[in-house]
Amino acid sequence: MAYYPDWVDIRPEDVPFHLFDWIDFAFALPTNSMGLTWDNPDSAPEKLHQLVSRAHSCGTKVKLSVGGWTGSKYFSSAVRTQKARDLFANSIYDVYNEFNLDGIDLDWEYPGRGGADGNEIDPDDSSNFLLFLQKLRSVLPADTCITAAVQTVPFMDAQGEPMKDLKPFAALLNWTMLMNYDVWTSSPFPGPNAPMYDGCQNSTQPESNAVAGVQKWTSAGFSSAQLVLGVPSYGYLSSSSAQGLRQRRRARPNRLRNGAPADVKLVGEDGQIMFRELVKQGALVRIPPTDNTSYSTFATFVGAGGFTRSWDGCSGTPYLHSDSAQQTISYDDNESLRMKAEFAKGTGMGGVNMFNADGDTEQRDLIEAIRQGLSATGIIENIQKDSMTTVVRA
Repeated sequence: MAYYPDWVDIRPEDVPFHLFDWIDFAFALPTNSMGLTWDNPDSAPEKLHQLVSRAHSCGTKVKLSVGGWTGSKYFSSAVRTQKARDLFANSIYDVYNEFNLDGIDLDWEYPGRGGADGNEIDPDDSSNFLLFLQKLRSVLPADTCITAAVQTVPFMDAQGEPMKDLKPFAALLNWTMLMNYDVWTSSPFPGPNAPMYDGCQNSTQPESNAVAGVQKWTSAGFSSAQLVLGVPSYGYLSSSSAQGLRQRRRARPNRLRNGAPADVKLVGEDGQIMFRELVKQGALVRIPPTDNTSYSTFATFVGAGGFTRSWDGCSGTPYLHSDSAQQTISYDDNESLRMKAEFAKGTGMGGVNMFNADGDTEQRDLIEAIRQGLSATGIIENIQKDSMTTVVRA
């Protein structure tokens, strides 16, 4: 699975649909009149039509994602009253039919917590969201896939605490996707963007990782099969002299020594940077696989241009740092994403969803790593706290 935001460079006809079961088109935005609009109204509708047509011809299904970080301002009022819920559900129904969709993804960031500045918020957001899901389920065809993109912590109750019983939500949603990314963003003291776990048990955000998210949501009533792990195809670029990530215990340096290009400084402001851009701009060099056994089937990405790639044992993710450029990048690559996919399979999760389809390399190194992790033989036995590596038992 992968998200396809309407602003990406990749054209619908160039998406490798054979690699995906589902594509989420992002985003439709709730309005203050309980309707839906688009980030790019001049191009998004036509792009969605093309995406659905191409996807269906390849056997891939398409959901429309509603909301997002900058599109959740009016979610609270759209579900607050019965009249609002009726109008909003009917608006989604109309769009569902217009574009011949297979499902709807509700990306409310976040019920009862606000999210971006200016978002409406109400203590009863989560209970109202449940009522809306009941309405939406009754309006859409019975076989419609309805999903939600959520934090690793469950929905908030009226007192601002994580809900302990989510079984009513589980009865209405096909699955929820844990948005296990954006945990730490750009900062002079960078941390991991998408931690797999709190391996050193000293994180200031101990609930914001994949392992904790699965534990929290299953404890609240969702089955593992109803959880999908969200992973990023981007990292965060920080102007920083820090040579490691917060709570880093052990680093495994990996840098191209021979024939390396001259030192580079990554172009762009602090913020998100796609994995493919790290390769394109020379901070990473792709070394093709040498044989067809085990992990050697993967390309290797090593630091270049003055950047050293290291492994953060506390989070199970790589990072890059350049002393000359004074830049640090926390990100995921094919090694960390395969590990996460193996975790998803080993714990019985419903799959992995990458945000987004445009961040991968031309060789599709990231999605291929995810696919191989999901098809790996054996099960995850444990996560060793000493080496911070995933152990797969045949």
